[in-house]
This record gives sequence, structure tokens and C-alpha cells, in this order.
Amino acid sequence: MDATEVVLVADVGKSRCRVELRSGTELLGAADQHGFPGVHMDNGPTLAFELLLETVGLLPPGLPLGAITSLGAAVAGVEASAEKSQELATMLSQRFSVPAAVLSDATAAQLGALQGAPGTTLIVGTGAVAFRFDEAGVLHRADGWGPYLGDHGSGRWIGQQGLQAVLEAHDGGPATSLSAAAGALVESPEMLPGWLAENENPYRAMARFAPLVLHAAEAGDAVAHDIVGEACRILTNTVGLASGDAGSSRVTILGGVVGSDFFAALLRKSLASAGIEVVAPLGDGLDGAALAATRRGLIQERYIHRDGTNWPD
Repeated sequence: MDATEVVLVADVGKSRCRVELRSGTELLGAADQHGFPGVHMDNGPTLAFELLLETVGLLPPGLPLGAITSLGAAVAGVEASAEKSQELATMLSQRFSVPAAVLSDATAAQLGALQGAPGTTLIVGTGAVAFRFDEAGVLHRADGWGPYLGDHGSGRWIGQQGLQAVLEAHDGGPATSLSAAAGALVESPEMLPGWLAENENPYRAMARFAPLVLHAAEAGDAVAHDIVGEACRILTNTVGLASGDAGSSRVTILGGVVGSDFFAALLRKSLASAGIEVVAPLGDGLDGAALAATRRGLIQERYIHRDGTNWPD
């Protein structure tokens, strides 16, 4: 990125929306708040647009918003609707009068982690997905299919398994310290289904229980440790599926769940047992959004939705 460029970058995810204003490598300001269901939903482009603008409004006063030269937004749901993603890019470009690039949060994470190079990235947050771009820029993915059909081994999955273990213990199954942890949520395990149903975002609510599962596992709880071990095995398999015939032996890992040193160590051990080395990411999803905003001709270009106007390079 040119040092004179002022770039607005956003990560508009399901759990939260983050925006940053950057000048070269300097961070001028940042803000974040709640997320949204995805751009592919009914009225998704408008919801994403309004949420992004609202978050920009939370930036510290006095920032040079009028000097923005480009905009990059990593947005949940992009892979499910190219048309709506393109619509959002146009809306953003017209609002800020600069070139706008919209891409999926997973593509942005891979872009940021490897700075545009081919390779595999595993993202473990509320959801879970492995992304590999080959030398020709073709995407190979595994999982990331949402809470109903996929996201196995994710924060939501770990939290859900933990809550299920609490109910199984209540029914007479294996005892677990997770029962006491769930006591911070409800008075009785019998109230868990109702508590979850009343949550505006039940998947995020389950994901918020994941750190308690990780803590219990680290403290020696056998039930929690089995859940975490199974998550690592699932995620290792997900990486293998994304690698496919390429036989890639290296992967970068990103996401809130791997922020746990305990979990990251177990996951690295599981990956190593499959002959896969974990390498440090060079950046994150916001860095990927910035790269998409400021560079064209990336190998991932076919998965980036631009505003369509003939902006100069």
C-alpha cells in the first residue's frame, strides 16, 4: 500500500463489524460493534451498508474521512450471492466516491494471512472453514457451510457440544464442571433450551460458551477435553479436504478460537500428526480487505466484487 493512500477497511461479520482507517501502515482510527446475518439475506446489501456507515460514525472525531482513496470490505455471506455483493460494492463506491472492493470474510482472511500468495488458511471463529487458493487462483474450500449443515469444530460447535454435555449430565450422563459454568447462564440446565431460543443470535450465544469449554478442558475436565480433542480432529480433517490432491503440508490458522494458547497448541499437535505444519499468518481479514482495495490483478481476483466503474489503477 502506498504511504499516501488513505484506505477505509471493514470486516462486516456475523459476530461483529469492525472498521479501520489506515494511511499506509499507520492505523488512524478503529471502531467496532455488533454484526449482521449476511449480505445474501433479504435486504442484505442495505443492512451491510447501513451497519458499515453506522460503525464508521463511531470512529474517533477529526479523522480524514474525506481523504479516503479506496475502500475494502470483507463481508459475511458474499460467497452465497455475487449479485448482492456487487450491489453492496456499488453502494459503497457511490457513498464514498472511491473504488470499492467487497469480498467474503474467509477470502479476506486468506488474502491477509498470505498477502495474496497461494496457500491454505484455516479460520476458526463462530464458524469454521478452510480456504486454499492454488497457483491459478482457483478456490478450494472445505466446510464453512453454516451452523445447520457445517462449521464443525468451530466456536459455535464447541459451545454447543458443551451445552449438550451439561444436559446429558443433568439426565444422568457423565458429570462435568461445565454444569457449574452453565449456572452463570441459567438457574437450572432445564432452562437452557429456552435461554437459547430467546437469544437474538443463538449461534453466537453458543460460541460464547466455547471459552468456558476450553477453560474446563485445560483444567482437566474429561468431558470438555474430549470435546476439544474432537474439534481438533475435525478441523485437521477440514484442512486435509481443502488441501486435496495438492497435498499442501502448510497452513495458517486464524480466528477467535485459536486465540486460546491451549487450543492452538492442541490443534497444532493434531495437524502435525497429519503431516501439516502451522505457519504464522502475515495479517488478518482487515489486512486482506486493504489488499483487495489497493491492488488489482490478485490471484483471488475472480472472488473479489468491485464497483464496476473504470477507476484508475
